[in-house]
Amino acid sequence: MVTEFAKYIVLNSPDIKGFSDKNLWRMKQFYETYADHPELSAVLREIPWTHNMIIFSRCKSLEERVFYIKRSIGEQYTTRNLERQINASLYERTQLGDEKLSSVMRELEPSAKQVFRNSYVLEFLGLPEEHTESDLQKELVKQIKKFIIKLGKDFLFIDQENKLQVGNSDFYIDLLFYHRELQCLVALELKTDKFKPEHMGQLNFYLEALDRDVRKPHENPSIGILLCRDKDEEVVEYALSRNLKPSMVAKYHLQLPDKKLLQNKLHQILGDKEDK
Repeated sequence: MVTEFAKYIVLNSPDIKGFSDKNLWRMKQFYETYADHPELSAVLREIPWTHNMIIFSRCKSLEERVFYIKRSIGEQYTTRNLERQINASLYERTQLGDEKLSSVMRELEPSAKQVFRNSYVLEFLGLPEEHTESDLQKELVKQIKKFIIKLGKDFLFIDQENKLQVGNSDFYIDLLFYHRELQCLVALELKTDKFKPEHMGQLNFYLEALDRDVRKPHENPSIGILLCRDKDEEVVEYALSRNLKPSMVAKYHLQLPDKKLLQNKLHQILGDKEDK
């Protein structure tokens, strides 16, 4: 029936494109998928058909589809960026992630949990397993556009090795950003080893210097991110529990995660919650 209808359109309206039998089957499947969810009709129209097809064909559940639809709208993803986020298992990592934010950050910026992530996949850097902080910083700056896509559209890059002068000494923040929605400076410190509690002392010092000497009167307190190669979640929780500055600890990966492994873990957690 669909094949015959496609032929009918070609014969009677040869100027109309995009109605091959394959596309008509996709349209039918697309309709059947969302037919029972009229509340999504408005958001579905906010993204291009190509985006809808990518999400429809690659996502397994309605929740995952809604996640990427909203992300595509909010972050204004191109088709390439959307594919990249799905490949990087953003949905699974977001569902599994337990963002480690300092209590001060939760109080000052309640929306911070939606802005920052527990982990970032930096597969586009092409770095070897053994690399230095200088290598990491250099490649992130070289590919800053791709990195900002990972961070989010409201991040603006300010500087690398941003100089802070305190007393007679000079200090340097690895990467400095500004976040438009939160209206604050964001200091990002890179660590190619496992998180250590003493890392927070260095970051807090930078945040204090930014707030005293750089932050403008209308801006919110500066936020700090420690991007580490590895971390012990319990150690991070202890380190942040009484931290007086808005900050968080995130982990970075150089390879795309095993999507099936993450999906299985997510299904297991959701299953455990349903059993309770």
